[in-house]
Amino acid sequence: MNKAKIFLTITVLLFSSFIHAKVAPVSDWQCGMMKKTGVLAESAPVGCDRLSKVDFEFVDFEHKVQQGSVIVLDVIAPSVEQIFVGLRERHFPLNSARLMREFKGDDNASMSANNSSAFNARPITGGSGWSKHAYGVAIDINPVQNPYLAFAPDGTITVKPPQSLKQYVNRKEYRARSEVKRVGMAEEVVDLFAHHGFLIWGGDWNTPIDTQHFEVGSRAFVNKLVSLPKNQAMKLFEQYTRSYRDCVIQGSFKDAQQARAQCAHSTINRY
Repeated sequence: MNKAKIFLTITVLLFSSFIHAKVAPVSDWQCGMMKKTGVLAESAPVGCDRLSKVDFEFVDFEHKVQQGSVIVLDVIAPSVEQIFVGLRERHFPLNSARLMREFKGDDNASMSANNSSAFNARPITGGSGWSKHAYGVAIDINPVQNPYLAFAPDGTITVKPPQSLKQYVNRKEYRARSEVKRVGMAEEVVDLFAHHGFLIWGGDWNTPIDTQHFEVGSRAFVNKLVSLPKNQAMKLFEQYTRSYRDCVIQGSFKDAQQARAQCAHSTINRY
């Protein structure tokens, strides 16, 4: 083997060691399993032909490297790949990332297992229309550390999953307690998700408050991504993401939090 080939081989091996994720189309078997387990209904707004599977490495709460997977809309899959690479590089812990077929599409079961997930053809929580999860453009991370809070007219607050109630309704990362710093909370990675096009964070909402939840753009924008041919949809998503990044770079803001919030809001309205 000559020197050029040796150099090329070493370069490929070194580069491969930094790859923590991969994207692939949903296979026929995977599609069949989603239908069989109630994750994909016949009436769902997207079918398997527009879905991709992202496999990735993540660090768990015991600092061990694990394997995870999510299924998302094909045009955003490369961005989702980069999100999970970013989480891995930041050593941001996830408890688990198992496909929703393992929970038979039961969102409550997935949350109780503290499972991070994406595609699931289900209605909006507490509503009847399709959730953004049904389009493959929403991701939930660490539901126990990042609970969903619903507020009833009589003042009753419902916390999901219930095991979050006594520890994670309080959103302070640092506290004067025995556990000074808490990890796995979404506030730490809102910027990463936004950088890759997930401009809507449920922690910004007044009601419900859904700190585990990240999603792409407005419903009108998502409908365009789904209805356009893949190549056109990918270009549109790239324009949308670039518009947000340009705003963050070019704007004059007090801090990164203001930049993220203001640029996300303006980009969503523009698209």
